[in-house]
Amino acid sequence: MKPSPASTKAPLPWISPLHYRSPTRAAPPSPPPPPPPLPEAPLTQLRYVHHPDLARLIASSPSAQRALDLFNAAAAQRGFSHTPVTFAALLVRLARSRLPSAAAAVLRRAASAPCRFLEPQFLPLLRLLPPDHSLALLRLLPALLRRGRVSRKALAVCLDRLVSSRRCPDVLTELLADLRDPRSKYLPQPNTCIYNILIKHYVKKGDLGTAFQVFDEMRKMNCADVRPSLVTYSTLIGGLCRGAQMKEAFELFEDMIEKDRIVPDQLTYNLLIGGFCRLGQVEKAQSIFGFMRKNECEPNAFNYATLINGHSKKGEVEAARGVFEEMIRSGVQPDAVSYTSLVGCLCRHGNVDEGINLVQEMWQKGCKADVVTYNLLLEGLCKDRRIAEAVTLLEKLPSEGVQLNVASYRIVMNCLCSCGEMEKAAGLLGMMLGRGFVPHYAASNMLLIGLCDVGRVSDATVTLYGLVDTGFMPEARCWARLIESVFRERKLRRSIELLDVLIAEG
Repeated sequence: MKPSPASTKAPLPWISPLHYRSPTRAAPPSPPPPPPPLPEAPLTQLRYVHHPDLARLIASSPSAQRALDLFNAAAAQRGFSHTPVTFAALLVRLARSRLPSAAAAVLRRAASAPCRFLEPQFLPLLRLLPPDHSLALLRLLPALLRRGRVSRKALAVCLDRLVSSRRCPDVLTELLADLRDPRSKYLPQPNTCIYNILIKHYVKKGDLGTAFQVFDEMRKMNCADVRPSLVTYSTLIGGLCRGAQMKEAFELFEDMIEKDRIVPDQLTYNLLIGGFCRLGQVEKAQSIFGFMRKNECEPNAFNYATLINGHSKKGEVEAARGVFEEMIRSGVQPDAVSYTSLVGCLCRHGNVDEGINLVQEMWQKGCKADVVTYNLLLEGLCKDRRIAEAVTLLEKLPSEGVQLNVASYRIVMNCLCSCGEMEKAAGLLGMMLGRGFVPHYAASNMLLIGLCDVGRVSDATVTLYGLVDTGFMPEARCWARLIESVFRERKLRRSIELLDVLIAEG
């Protein structure tokens, strides 16, 4: 009689965490891996591997499973035991492969390993792991490092990871609760960096009240490593400016200088400049420039670009040109942002040719225009009904190394449809689909109806099939117009085919 599994005395084999699956959910079948260019040597035939070589092999392994197999095979060598270097290499490899559960299993094994870890070896993991696993690692760090508390740097890295992530908001709530709980023994006392991250979090949420409560808490702390910094004030000023609370923002700006003796930089000034410009108060934004120079802080190209955008918003083209020329006279070299700001101003207010000349000047000066710049040109050309030039620009830009985006094509497509240029719109659609872009849903319906209206029913049906392949389904009004047009052409077979598509796609 064979012994039952429970009575077997043989040691349990090492089970790869990659093979573990939850019993309540079946794992989807993974596609077979592509054949390697050269056959890999079996792990049992590898020569003795030392720790530095093993770490390099794990980091460069073609798959996470191969990395784990190398890790386990090395442990089977006589006299070999894993070190923090090999553990860290495997953990980073698993995290980069988005296998947090596997990394958690290896971390539990590392916690019982007789080796001394250093905190910097785990900081990359805190940034790479999902929020819940990052917090779990932070709580495990004292056991891994054989000490009572984690460092402020580790706390800052984990907190920043949770704040910047839009997933798992409850995980951030857990960490904040631990931070506020005096009984929590694994966390250090917060410093300025920790408070700044918290303030950034609440400002990002739009909760300025709580952000200022954290700020007041900082002010009350009577220790050298907790005091408001330029980052603290800039974060709060930025939140106030985005909320159009310019009076409060300027008062806080004055407190920063007078009470804490903190000298603002160009970024802090730019928050005020941008805030006034968004409200159309360009004169006050202009006065910030004078205040900057008076306090020996010369405006940079970003400050000038923000002011140009402010004048553009008010339609003050001459004033925008004047700011650009002043920037050059002041010895500030225009960059892509400042050029693009003026190009946008010119194109929005009927000076497209001047905008085109400015883009050519950019190229001559080695300042490469990007897709944002060219989309502004496309908008200007379409606004002036210079559609042929816009289409020509779309055709040639990719061959010149400019990476267009879906907005580039949609700008021209929407213009063609609104002008009734359905034949050209159908041609542009072919270019879009061939380059992997899809028009807006409304524009697609408009294109199909427009083709039917001008009697190009065959083009409409071909266009429909091309769009359906991308997952598009016309709205009911568009379907009705298509079927009606096909019946009117007495093409019963094509009508049935269209109905089949309608039924099949739901």
